[in-house]
Amino acid sequence: MATAVVTAIGAAHEAAVAATIGRVTGVRLVRRCADVADLLAVCGAGRADVALVSADFADLDRGAIATLRGAGTGLVGVHGPSAVEEREVLRQWGVPTRLRTDATPAEFAAAVSVAADTGDNPAEQQLPAERREESDADPIGEELAAMTSGSSYLPHNPFLEPEREERSAAPVVVVWGPPGAPGRTVLAVNLAGEAARLGVSTVLVDADTHAASVAQHLALLDEAPGVAAATRLADSGHLDVRSLAASCPQVSPGLRVLTGLPRADRWPEIRDDSLTAVLEQCRTLARLVVVDVAAPLEEDEELSYDTAAPRRNAAALAALRAATTVIAVGAADPVGLQRLVRGLEDLRAVRPDPPLVVANKVRAAAVGTGPEQRVTDALQRFAGVAQSRTIPDDRPACDGALLAGRLLAEHAPGSPARKAITSLAADLTGVVATTRRGWFAARR
Repeated sequence: MATAVVTAIGAAHEAAVAATIGRVTGVRLVRRCADVADLLAVCGAGRADVALVSADFADLDRGAIATLRGAGTGLVGVHGPSAVEEREVLRQWGVPTRLRTDATPAEFAAAVSVAADTGDNPAEQQLPAERREESDADPIGEELAAMTSGSSYLPHNPFLEPEREERSAAPVVVVWGPPGAPGRTVLAVNLAGEAARLGVSTVLVDADTHAASVAQHLALLDEAPGVAAATRLADSGHLDVRSLAASCPQVSPGLRVLTGLPRADRWPEIRDDSLTAVLEQCRTLARLVVVDVAAPLEEDEELSYDTAAPRRNAAALAALRAATTVIAVGAADPVGLQRLVRGLEDLRAVRPDPPLVVANKVRAAAVGTGPEQRVTDALQRFAGVAQSRTIPDDRPACDGALLAGRLLAEHAPGSPARKAITSLAADLTGVVATTRRGWFAARR
């Protein structure tokens, strides 16, 4: 049976590619799509086995590519003989097989056969050596190269997965917590800040699509949210280390921030596949990535019959699935602990491996004398958490830091809450001390 193929190629090369496909044995060109809607409709109806796509096809983006992949359509990317940028866009979109538009019918036949066999498998495919062209790596500036040098980013870390420790990409720490303002953003902001002060370059990403507030904690303007700019670049296939660095300014030595959405109704701008691409690029920009996400974890398909529609909780779910370490933070009071215990069950459905549990705002007034031990015992008894961390309540210091738009380390360096977060940052990064003058040493 002939393989059904559709084309979604820019006008400059569409006719030539269609003519070549017409000479390929065992391949049937069923449609030359006029636009993305036409392409998605044909593939969604199951009328095509393989789609030939080009980066210059109008309105084609990462989201459309993900939809095609989800429909089980095989993908072959085509680009002009000297179109380096188009080839790079296809690579960033994850199109596994890429050919020049002047490839021979035999080469198109081989590429279509491979794409039809693998379907939605995004793994790179081997094409004939004389036609397979990998995009040249974009040279990174001296500053960025210095940030990403070395064969291993972090020393041994008991909280990171061993198989991920050996990778060259930076770890991703996602800070999550149940509803009720347990202090997710305060912990994420100060954890990232402390890691940077320990000499570990860090990118802080505000991926909260319900109530982003990292910008307010650091007194940053949020009219042009960095996370939206980065995901747009990822959608268009133009996200690289340089463009990402331009979207996340350095707010203090070693700390870059991708600010979140200033309005909750802009959540459709942050799609899961685009955010995943942004986080992957962040891992090459810094030695640690810290992500602040929203509390809800419901799969939006449970709330809507339109599974192709944007999903509001997709950002949190994508970040959690991309994480190397998840910090589950809850407020240390009767209500907060109950929410945390129930929230850990919801989190387990997304990530089976246990998170690092942190009890925040620990105070005797809420749980009684010996609050740290009481909270630890409660988490052990009701959630089976063998090891947890506690952060003392220091409302005056946190309020003052928020009012000033500064880190706890800058506003109240002697705060007990700050010292607990610094200890956590030291354990996560494996850095036990710093020699930088004037910076707090976690351990000596």
